[in-house]
Amino acid sequence: MVTQTEPLAMLTVKDVARLLNVHVNTVRRWSDSDILKSLRITKRGDRRFLREDISTFLSGYEEFNTTKGSFREPVGQR
Repeated sequence: MVTQTEPLAMLTVKDVARLLNVHVNTVRRWSDSDILKSLRITKRGDRRFLREDISTFLSGYEEFNTTKGSFREPVGQR
């Protein structure tokens, strides 16, 4: 039997939305599309996210932005 000394860091949809600076519906859509990994808890199907999974997502996002050269000029300076 595996025992854990500290609980898993679980985040709500609202927590993740704040961290990623996106709307809660965006987090739900990304979860439904398997862009973000989530766990379903309770009979209602509430979503919870592991902090480690969000960190992995952010690492991949940062890598994508730096390797793809996704530079966008500020609005009004084109």
